[in-house]
Amino acid sequence: MTRTGNNFSSNPLQNWILGTFLKGKIYNLANRRIWVAGHRGMIGSAIVRRLKAVGCEVLTATRAELDLTNQATVFEWVRENKPQAVFLAAAKVGGISANDTLRGEFIYENLAIALNVIHAAHLHCVEKLMFLGSTCIYPRLAPQPMNEEALLTGPLEKTNEPYAIAKISGIKLCEAYRDQYNDDFISIMPTNIFGPGDNYHAEHSHVVAALIRRFHEAKANGDAEVVVWGSGTPRREFLYVDDLADACVFAMERYSDAGVLNVGTGKDIEIGSFAKVVADVIGFKGNVVFDPSRPDGTPRKLVDVSRMTDLGWTASTTLRAGLEAAYADYRNSKAADR
Repeated sequence: MTRTGNNFSSNPLQNWILGTFLKGKIYNLANRRIWVAGHRGMIGSAIVRRLKAVGCEVLTATRAELDLTNQATVFEWVRENKPQAVFLAAAKVGGISANDTLRGEFIYENLAIALNVIHAAHLHCVEKLMFLGSTCIYPRLAPQPMNEEALLTGPLEKTNEPYAIAKISGIKLCEAYRDQYNDDFISIMPTNIFGPGDNYHAEHSHVVAALIRRFHEAKANGDAEVVVWGSGTPRREFLYVDDLADACVFAMERYSDAGVLNVGTGKDIEIGSFAKVVADVIGFKGNVVFDPSRPDGTPRKLVDVSRMTDLGWTASTTLRAGLEAAYADYRNSKAADR
């Protein structure tokens, strides 16, 4: 089914059927055709694993098969493949250095992906869509823990502002399409994610993957110390990726509202202490040294997870268990040999 008229018009009856009828009901994903955009990424691959466990028909397309920044090809792919629901997990991501130096790439690619996939889902009457954002959407100095109402109440962290603006745009696009067309599009905001399938690139990885690689290499090389960026005092919250995938499926089936949903553990830790836990998991016996001349980023990032808790979901994987699984994945990957 495709919406009639120009690229923005739609049939009110179709909207009522696809939006109003399912409100307040469980949207059972079993046996539905589900497109996971970004299925090769850490988050997307975890969602695929979780969906297969509940009996979904999972649709995927590689970057070579489908360029999500190309509007025409995205529209055509969705028209031909007819997904009933979409998890939009595709994104250009990276750590502080990548976000701060590739600012144009980060805002352009992430905006294009969100615009193309969300509008294609609208045009071709996708029943439900989940947009995965990031807690970097919240102001740099937002009150802690950050609740969903903090969005757009203050300046963003400068180092990842382009990425955050693209994610905020995706959230607002979902809200606008829900308001105007009654599309059942929802947004969730995961905290810092880690686990199997992470990106261990020396320059473009997030903090957990970067620390795993650096401590592993230091141990292999017999180094006496590892230097960690920043002062070590910022506090961060970390969520194991399979817990996030479980939360995504849970929310997709049970949540239908314009408001964003935070997903996390509700617990944070100083980067300095966290680095020492990573070193211990890997077995690095040298010193951990901090370089305060390097940027810290946001002082603290802890999310208020009360909305998800009220819905009935909480994270189940401990930090150490998640790190052990992540390190096992790293050792089994080609990254450990590079």
